[in-house]
Amino acid sequence: MPFVYAPPADPPRILHHDHEILIVDKQAGLLSVPGKGEDRADCLIERLRGIFPEVLLVHRLDLDTSGVMVFALTPHAQRHLGLQFERRHMRKSYVARLAGRLEPPQGTVDAALIVDWPNRPRQMIDPVNGRAAQTDWRVIRASETETRVRLHPLTGRSHQLRVHMASLGHPILGDPLYAEGPARDDHARLMLHAESLRLRHPDGGKHMTFSAAVPF
Repeated sequence: MPFVYAPPADPPRILHHDHEILIVDKQAGLLSVPGKGEDRADCLIERLRGIFPEVLLVHRLDLDTSGVMVFALTPHAQRHLGLQFERRHMRKSYVARLAGRLEPPQGTVDAALIVDWPNRPRQMIDPVNGRAAQTDWRVIRASETETRVRLHPLTGRSHQLRVHMASLGHPILGDPLYAEGPARDDHARLMLHAESLRLRHPDGGKHMTFSAAVPF
């Protein structure tokens, strides 16, 4: 079945804003930035631009992922926040629901990633040509059929959490690219949420943490 972009109509969920930064809880199914084609012009940053005309992009979340995003409201803030991402000073925490019981209760995936060109936008593990990618994970609770985990990506590669969890044999439930069968088809959305983001404020460097409740 071909993909049809049908983003939620709800207005942006603003968690915080001041003279430098804007924090938003992005909904699943909404692009962070415009996609290719007029049918994918509706996106979070365009909706925000109607409220904050000066808004500037700092990072992205996948279409299917919900949760905390930070935007800049000045060029200074955009540079400052961009460097924090580049230097891995941001502390990001995600919650996901995985297929099956993941064991042991915590661990790290260290597996380099590269674009799977014939199957874009898929990514794949490539220890020779891939870019370094590392994810820490900790089990929150588990049953025989499902595991809820908290994920801390130490790098920010495209689809990193999705590929890393699938590589363990426990894809994220509802993942249209990396899960198969009931793990993919029995869920209305990708069960991945950016729960919190810890950063230094561009004006003064104060550490601040912003969180958004997990919707699943």
